Amino acid sequence: MFPFSQRSIELQKRVRDFMTESVMPNESVYFAQQRELADRWDSPQVMEELKAKARAEGLWNLFLPESHLGAGLTNLEYAPLCELMGRSYIGPEVFNCAAPDTGNIEILERYGSEEHKARWLQPLLDGTIRSAFSMTEPDVASSDATNISLSAVRDGGDYVLNGRKWWTSGAGDNRTTLLIVMAKTNPEAARHAQHSMILVPKDAPGVTLVRSLKVFGYEHTPYGHFEIDYKNVRVPAANVLLGEGRGFEIAQGRLGPGRIHHCMRMIGVAERGLEAMIARARQRVAFGKPLSEQGMVQEAIAMSRIEIDQARLLTLHAAHMMDTVGNKAARSEIAQIKVVAPNMAFRVLDRAIQVHGGAGVCQDTGLAAAWTFARAVRLTDGPDEVHLRTVAKLELRRELPEKPW
Repeated sequence: MFPFSQRSIELQKRVRDFMTESVMPNESVYFAQQRELADRWDSPQVMEELKAKARAEGLWNLFLPESHLGAGLTNLEYAPLCELMGRSYIGPEVFNCAAPDTGNIEILERYGSEEHKARWLQPLLDGTIRSAFSMTEPDVASSDATNISLSAVRDGGDYVLNGRKWWTSGAGDNRTTLLIVMAKTNPEAARHAQHSMILVPKDAPGVTLVRSLKVFGYEHTPYGHFEIDYKNVRVPAANVLLGEGRGFEIAQGRLGPGRIHHCMRMIGVAERGLEAMIARARQRVAFGKPLSEQGMVQEAIAMSRIEIDQARLLTLHAAHMMDTVGNKAARSEIAQIKVVAPNMAFRVLDRAIQVHGGAGVCQDTGLAAAWTFARAVRLTDGPDEVHLRTVAKLELRRELPEKPW
């Protein structure tokens, strides 16, 4: 097992206690308040109360490695905290550690100007606004990000954006004021130097939220996933981050930690699914004995424990590699966990649904919603096939003994 620092161990206890005492008991309150909102893209009041409480207790911006802004933790130190937060749909936001804000905050901190930081970074750090990352497009295979075609053409001191995006997560939230857009700024440049990341205010003229996209029927309010039309959207040239043509360079720095976060959240929700499965197996009787004494249910529980622990160790290994040798050298490990963790969570939650029967597929538990989310994460930040391709290519480049067998 990877040894955690004393700081990480202490924070694990504090986050676990906060989740148990404050977050989990308020999940039902959150959803009840959400149903009563006049505008479904507003946030329930209990979320703001929980955020204020977490911040007051120093459990805030824990994901940030910069100690002057966040907790100053390494990827390995933060990973178990992310798992604990991931046990609840509302957990990450309570600690201001929710995607896509986490990645966008890191981008702004590293590449934003002082003006950008004052306008967007500080409010994001304070949790008073939210942001979205606008990359995927409906008309191209976005699994190959070099296909991204939304254009940004230089016009004097501005860039003018035209094109359409979709699956822009967080765009629906009324608190969202910033869209970070991946755009093609120079079609004639080298393949990985054609694109730039551009800061676009959500209320900029020409930005139109076309429709909300549901994930297997779930709308994920108040954040949402939107199709967005950008029509002659004009922004200052200074809103291009790091420089024209450096979008992929920024993306690689953003996606490494983000994938660790996704995977650890998946492990957290899988743990909760296993706990629900065990509780159900102890309570229900079928064919004359408790489900917990049925061989097939015991196998489901055992396989779930094995797979969760395997995924956790592989993810912690990737986090350790990122901390010690860097994201580039850990490319294979990062790709491996992005395949393993969501697939594992999907299987564990599927078994939990099966053990719950009809209760597993309806709204009486969170299993159905978690199951659909785990399935969607197999596409988030790149589909399984892209990550498998990365692992295979790196394996095929490996030096081998002259006679392996």
